[in-house]
Amino acid sequence: MADLKSLYTDDTNAAPGLKSNYEVDYVIHYNVPATEKAEAEAAFIQLIKALADTGFATEVRSGGKSSLLVFVKIASNRLLNDQIYRSRVQDWLYGVRTAAPNQDLSKYFEDEPVSEAERLRLAYLLITNPKNEGGAGITPKMGQWKHVASIFPLHDHTFNRRWIKEWSTKYYLDDSDLNQIRDKFGERVAFYFAFLQSYFAFLLFPAAFGFGAWLLLGQFSWFYAVVNSLWSVVFFEHWKMKEIDLAVRWGVRGVSKIQHPRPQFQFEREAQDPVTGEIVKVYPPLKRFYRQLLQVPFALACLTILGGLIVSCFAIEIFITEIYTGPFKQYLTFLPTILLTIFMPTLVTLLTQLAEQLTTLENYETHDAHQASFVQKIFVLNFITSYSPIFLTAFIYVPFGKILVPYLDIFQLTAQKFTTEGKPLPTKSWVINPDRLTKQVIYFTVTAQVVNFATEVIVPYVKRRVFKAVKEVQTEISVKNGTATASPIDVAEEADFLTRVRNEAELDEYDVTVDYREMVIQLGYLSLFSVVWPLTACSFLVNNWVEARSDAMKIAISSQRPIPWRADSIGPWLNALGFLSWLGSVTSAALVFLFNQSKPDGSPWDISAWALLLSIFLAEHIYMAVQIAVRHVIAKLDSPGLQKERAERFAMRKQVLEQTFANRDLSENETYGPGLSGGEKITRETLEEEARGLSVKGGASPEQLFWQRQRGADETIQIGRLLISEVAAANQTKKTR
Repeated sequence: MADLKSLYTDDTNAAPGLKSNYEVDYVIHYNVPATEKAEAEAAFIQLIKALADTGFATEVRSGGKSSLLVFVKIASNRLLNDQIYRSRVQDWLYGVRTAAPNQDLSKYFEDEPVSEAERLRLAYLLITNPKNEGGAGITPKMGQWKHVASIFPLHDHTFNRRWIKEWSTKYYLDDSDLNQIRDKFGERVAFYFAFLQSYFAFLLFPAAFGFGAWLLLGQFSWFYAVVNSLWSVVFFEHWKMKEIDLAVRWGVRGVSKIQHPRPQFQFEREAQDPVTGEIVKVYPPLKRFYRQLLQVPFALACLTILGGLIVSCFAIEIFITEIYTGPFKQYLTFLPTILLTIFMPTLVTLLTQLAEQLTTLENYETHDAHQASFVQKIFVLNFITSYSPIFLTAFIYVPFGKILVPYLDIFQLTAQKFTTEGKPLPTKSWVINPDRLTKQVIYFTVTAQVVNFATEVIVPYVKRRVFKAVKEVQTEISVKNGTATASPIDVAEEADFLTRVRNEAELDEYDVTVDYREMVIQLGYLSLFSVVWPLTACSFLVNNWVEARSDAMKIAISSQRPIPWRADSIGPWLNALGFLSWLGSVTSAALVFLFNQSKPDGSPWDISAWALLLSIFLAEHIYMAVQIAVRHVIAKLDSPGLQKERAERFAMRKQVLEQTFANRDLSENETYGPGLSGGEKITRETLEEEARGLSVKGGASPEQLFWQRQRGADETIQIGRLLISEVAAANQTKKTR
């Protein structure tokens, strides 16, 4: 793990362990529980055998007190080239590429070189794909691989240092910056930063216009509402076109058609596809549909639980701040915030876990389908938690205040029981607070953004540093007391490198969904409520400049390097953007109607219901809603023409694959990697001869020495078993003491 200081250190002054990745493709973090030593050892042997049979070279090192680090790399360039060629042929057959790859591989790879992201992606697929698809079939934390804690690539710290330095001095990110991200972290991460940059550029107009409206038009301007709604539509449509442009430029247009199966998918039977004729695994669609209907009670449960908490805290806040005048008022005003801080994160975490369980219950065949369903549920959660307080103020507190406020006496009656004299608490007559809505919008668009930045970037970094320091002190004390063994002794040339890898193994996985969620929710504030405070876009413009850099820092420092997955869009978040853009026109019209002419006094009889509904009806752009609905329905339909197209494409793919690979000289018995034997037999004479050769050449590099300490899978297994025995013995000693 790097830190802030190392990111701004020159390469010449950087620690040796940050300068090279020793040609490692992936690191497998393997846990060795103290009570399951024999089982962990057997599973470790199967792990190394599976990797060796697939074509990976392996090295094992100690990972600390109770884990191992298995380093893997593709051992044969021919295996890598073959995987890349197959992948690109598949892209061509699915229409991702416009031309078939040239079978002259040497010339082809010169014309179209392999990016680091492509190599890492295909290496990961080789590790995780089922054995019948040519992979090792390793799925972390599942079944026989339950001891595999994680599989992650190592950070390129030289690139990270240059990346952060360049972004720190730039005001605007250009296409070259996005291409760098794509080549290092894959298209899925690159699409997020492309969306963030496009959103940032588009914010320039509403920021300037909003500043002018704040000076000249004031709040709740119908003109601002119209312009803001039009801006939302233009941005949404522009981004859809931008997605296509980026997908074509990056060579991933239509890559979402190539789905990766979920190992967790449980099929009920196998059957022949009536269109393609292939044998497929089937899970009844009707059964999945019944389980998908559980999303309705899930949404209602979220609304009831989270909404109930928000409404309760909202009512307590109104009572304390606007009605109650008794003692300790200055302290009691913090009570709603304290309650939300205590209960809201816990409830959101529990409901998020429930959403994940419901999505798993729906049993999707592919990762993309699973992720899309999960995002829908998460969006419901965040919609309730993010927008409910403002909706309550604008559409409950304002128009129905005089009806609801008398019911707040329950707080007075409850508190009165705890007074010593039993006298009524001092209160004042309630009058609607005209500035409450504005203050809420300012809080969510300014203060909450700052708090989110601190909790997302600063707090985790500080917490890790503190926990690391505490852990080092505890280990030192335990070693002195004899209750634990010292840290593993590494070869001097590898010590810095292994220390860095152990730190990276403890980091969390980077989830781009979290960043997407934050940006989409933010755009919702701008679309739905900026008519209340026109400076909203100005706040977001500043925030998003910082956000792009902080997200880069989060990837470089706070997270494991992400798997470089491909994507051709921002996925299900695009639908969320369209929904918020449409809903913004409705809420803006309602807010302008309620607040433009005069401030309501809390009585619904002062509001013309028919005029409010008419303004909403005219503002909601019926034609857009119908267009979106029709597009959605058509996308779900199938037809004989589409079935025929699928059948023809399947036949073409099958024919081309047979013709392409039949001519290639690939023996079924050919071994790409070192196998279990590790090649030639290792003797003292061969090692001495190799050492003399390296001495004549001026010695070996640290990378060469790293991969020559264990020659083949047999030696890796032997060393791994010794390390497992040491870890188990150390843990057993600690347990008995």
